[in-house]
Amino acid sequence: MKTTETTAPVPAESGMTVTKTGAPTEAPSRERKEGTVLNVFSHGVLVIWAFMVVMPLLWAVMTSFKDDRSIFSSPWSLPDELHFSNWSRAWTQANMSDYFLNTILVVGGSLIGTLVLGSMAAYVLARFDFPGNRFIYFLFIGGMSFPIMLALVPLFYVVNNMGLLNTIHGLILVYIAYSLPFTVFFLTAFFRTLPTSVAEAAFVDGASHSRTFFQIMLPMAKPGLISVGIFNFLGQWNQYMLPTVLNTDPDKRVLTQGLVQLAVSQGYKGDWSGLFAGLVMAMLPVLAAYIVFQRQVVAGLTAGALK
Repeated sequence: MKTTETTAPVPAESGMTVTKTGAPTEAPSRERKEGTVLNVFSHGVLVIWAFMVVMPLLWAVMTSFKDDRSIFSSPWSLPDELHFSNWSRAWTQANMSDYFLNTILVVGGSLIGTLVLGSMAAYVLARFDFPGNRFIYFLFIGGMSFPIMLALVPLFYVVNNMGLLNTIHGLILVYIAYSLPFTVFFLTAFFRTLPTSVAEAAFVDGASHSRTFFQIMLPMAKPGLISVGIFNFLGQWNQYMLPTVLNTDPDKRVLTQGLVQLAVSQGYKGDWSGLFAGLVMAMLPVLAAYIVFQRQVVAGLTAGALK
């Protein structure tokens, strides 16, 4: 006769189950419970963070359509009537239109110059080996850690001696120099992820270095250019310290200077509705740019990890 051996049941630890072979395994319910707790916690943090970010923006937009008395009597309530005159008053009487034009000229020119010069420098540092390559690269990285406060006084005298003080093109050049370190650092890492076979094929076909860069490599780096362009746009649009020191001409003020001037010129007049309207005007282009290029920014940030 054939006999079968029976083994005594092995007690399982807490939260474990015992299989037929006697090996303990962790209960699936425990894993599901831990995952649920983690999801609830992460979603709760995201909801709180979104509330802290969105509510001040919505409150500023809502306040820009109120009159001055409603702002103080019922600051958290919806406006009884939409006062579009606040926006027209800020646009015309507070010279927000002039500030907008100056800001678009400065930021547009500096953004184009930063992307062109930064991409060219990053491409050379990423693709070519030459003496001093790493030294130049680390110089750009060092520029990211240099406090702008320490450069304001010598920068003022340099710009003044060059005859560029209180000029639009002088401010553009300073913005380009201010944004180049981060741009080169970002794009150098991005160009290193691009395939070299495409550039080598272009060289075999007789393309020059400049043609290969502008017609082949630069279009391939479009996600990275959009990402670093958005970051530079946000930083240059909200820049206040550099134009305050280098641009003292009232006719050539940018938006950040104009908002401060609008707040200071209130005095005892208390045109708070016009001030909030000007604040929302300055905020809308930044929000629009990020909303339009949101997917490209995420694609550019993750492109290096996906290669």
